[in-house]
Formats: sequence, structure tokens, C-alpha cells
Amino acid sequence: MMIKKIIGEIENIKRDYPNNLMARFFSASNFSSLSDEHKKRFLRIINTGIKNPSSEMGAYAMYADDYELFSFQFDPMIRAFHNIPAESPIIQSNDWDTNKALYDLGAIDVSLKQVSMRVRVARNISSFPLPGAMDKSQRVEFEKLAILAFDSLANNPDFGGKYLSITPNTANTISNQEYSRRVASHQMFKDMSADKYLKAANISADWPFGRGMYISQKEDFIIWVGEEDHLRIMAMQTGGNLNQLFDRLHDGLGIIGDLLPSFAISPKYGAITSCPTNLGAGMRASLHIKLPNLCANDAKLLRISARAKKLGLAVRGAGGEHSGAGEGALVDISPSARLGVTQMQIMQTLYDGVSALWRLEKTIKNQENI
Repeated sequence: MMIKKIIGEIENIKRDYPNNLMARFFSASNFSSLSDEHKKRFLRIINTGIKNPSSEMGAYAMYADDYELFSFQFDPMIRAFHNIPAESPIIQSNDWDTNKALYDLGAIDVSLKQVSMRVRVARNISSFPLPGAMDKSQRVEFEKLAILAFDSLANNPDFGGKYLSITPNTANTISNQEYSRRVASHQMFKDMSADKYLKAANISADWPFGRGMYISQKEDFIIWVGEEDHLRIMAMQTGGNLNQLFDRLHDGLGIIGDLLPSFAISPKYGAITSCPTNLGAGMRASLHIKLPNLCANDAKLLRISARAKKLGLAVRGAGGEHSGAGEGALVDISPSARLGVTQMQIMQTLYDGVSALWRLEKTIKNQENI
């Protein structure tokens, strides 16, 4: 009886919320064919999309092999989100060779030498469940494992730094004031327990146990622990040279990868992540740029988002998703594609897209001055 009720709920979501990819591609016959054990596991995966009908994806993987085991559900969702045609294979290639070309925004305009840039990748350790399936003891155990790696990383002359934990009563625990300061400076992640999507997926459970971040002395290399994925590894800098930024991340990723058990990587799906949106390169590369002319009279950033989408880019406000432009029309620009594109293709898209938006920004300004 409960199964029929759940199927009915999903069918209603499919009708009322057509953008919910979980509901759109849900198959009652595929679900009914699962064993009782796999039915329970599958329901945990899609619970966030049931509890939050307005979800775009509506599903989070709980274990690294969920994508293969439940490919009947995940693959059509992945194709729809990542724009992979049915006749094309889902496959991820990697390319970190930054020597192929120079991508320096400062060469386009000297003012672009001062943009704030960040690139990050999501990684999960294959020997642990993904965050949605972890219990409190596993979260704490993983953090302790990460701290051992960070103790070695701290001795590296290029990446030396310290670990800041928000797990209560540990040797690395920081104060609430320090945590708030780090959040305000966009270094630490926000309180996940307030996120209804992560809550329904159990990803934010046991907050704040097992959470924290490693930060280099230069504060240009950060590793989040226990957020949506086991690790979010990122490099940041002020300046327009994307090659240097990507090299910094790649070097740090290689070093920390050697200090930890193996990452969950698939030749088909690339970096295995909790959310299907982050599969593939598992990468988000972004920069903050002021575009006052393109953002004029566009409080919700709808027009600039439409322009950026044609360039393969997404636009956020300076405060993150669902925020407006910041002071001076500061916006966050990032490539949309992650799965099926290499790291260098992501860099190319960001460089070409920002170049095009900047030219358009200047064209509008010149037209106003005529």
C-alpha cells in the first residue's frame, strides 16, 4: 500500500512539476522490479525530489555504485541535465594540459587583471559511503582520516596551512565567531542544516560533526570536508591568468590525492559525486566580474543569464545562487557543462565566454556615449 502511495505522489509531481527530472524519468515498472532492499535504497536516493517537488534534479546518490545500479533512473536524468544526446555515450575524458594555450583575461583588458577567480573539484573517497548514507560515526571517522592527510600537507612548502574544524570539542575546533568570519569571507561553507534539499537527502545530518576546512597560509587553496561531497578542493586567486589558477588546483589535487585512499572515479561518469549535476570533471570554475551595462534594469539577472547561456555559461549573483548582482553589478560567471567535457574545455569556455560578455559590455557603454 505504501509503495502505491509513493508511486502516486511521484506521478502527481511529474504532472505538476515537469522540471523535476527525478519525477519526469521515474518508471513505476522499473521501481517495482527491484528487490525490497534495493527499493529502500532507491527511495533514499529520490527522497529529496519527493519532499521538494520544485527540485530540478530531485535525486542524490548515496553510494558510489548507485549510478550503475540504478542507471535506468540516473542515465536519462544525466542526459537531460548535461545535454547528452541519446545516441552519444556517457563518457568522461580528462585533460589538464595548460601548456596548449595562454588564457589570460588581462591581455583582453588590463582591468581584468583584478578579477577574483576560483576553481574547485568535488571528490569522494571510494571506501566510504557518500555523505547522504553516512552516519555520525562515519562522518567523524572520515574527518580524522582527512586530518592525517592534512598533517602531511601542512609540511608542504607550497600548500602548507592548517585545518579548521567545526566538529565540537576537537583539537582543531574553531570558535563560533571564527566560523562566522570564515563564512562571511566566502572561505567556509554555510550551515547545511538549513538546506531543505540536503536535509531530505540526509547529507546535512549530524551537523556540524565531521565538517571543517583546510586552508593554506596564503589562503589561496582550500579543502572543504563533509559538505555535499567528502571533499571540495579549490584554488583561488585575484588576476586574469586562468592557466595559473588551474595549475594550482591540479598540483594541490595531485598531492592530496596521494595522501588519501583512492577517489571514486568512473570512466563513464568521471568523478563520482552526490549530485548528478557535478559528475564528470566534478569541476566548477568561476570568476567575479562587474558588468553594470549588461545588468542594468535586470535585478533577477534574467537577461544576462539568457545571453550567457548561449555562451555555455551560467550567471549567479555575487552572493551565490538566487542572489542579485553585488556592488557595482558584480556577478559570478561559470561554465555550465561538467560531464563529457575536459578540464581544459571548461577553461576555454570560461575564457571565451567572459571575453564575449566583456566585449558586449563595452559595446553597450560606447553606444550610450555616442
